[in-house]
Amino acid sequence: MFDLLAAGGWVMPVIVLCSVIALGIFIERSVALNPDRIAPPHLLANVWKQLKAGELDAQRLKALRHGSPLGAILAAGLANRSQGRDVMKESIQEAAGHVVHDLERYLNTLGTVAAVAPLLGLLGTVVGMIRVFTEITVQGTGNANALAGGISEALITTAAGLVVAIPALVMHRYFTGKIDTIVVGLEQVSIKLVDALHTGKKTEYDL
Repeated sequence: MFDLLAAGGWVMPVIVLCSVIALGIFIERSVALNPDRIAPPHLLANVWKQLKAGELDAQRLKALRHGSPLGAILAAGLANRSQGRDVMKESIQEAAGHVVHDLERYLNTLGTVAAVAPLLGLLGTVVGMIRVFTEITVQGTGNANALAGGISEALITTAAGLVVAIPALVMHRYFTGKIDTIVVGLEQVSIKLVDALHTGKKTEYDL
């Protein structure tokens, strides 16, 4: 393994660093994007019961805001529920924007790794090929084994860059799709709360 890293030249440590960054982001986002942590089950039902019972005071509203991303969105709307439907929706949308920003944390970095890693590999290959042709200029083409070995070493960085870039791209697409699904769920729950407060309709929680 060390021989492969050494053969790739100065570009290989950079590619390895990219792989470490991608792996770290994958682990962190896998934990952070747990749907039950973002939108705890039955949270809206509990909030609605507290609201109907007159138990949703400032302290509980603060606890709701800091309890989960969905709680932060609901708390923003509830804090402005007396200002009318439009103001409440604007408050929810503003809070949702902050939540989405947090959900997308590090995804730009992951996308950058996916884009840069193959370019780094190509750079390493070009540098290696320049070295090979320099050797040809100095020694000629008589030593075919040496030339083949030099070309093989030059291509190592391209392979390494692709090995890092492909999983990073897959992870980026996976997390993007997962966030889209989570955001749709958050929107649906928020709309339920707004409708329940301002349309007078009964909800499934009015039991």
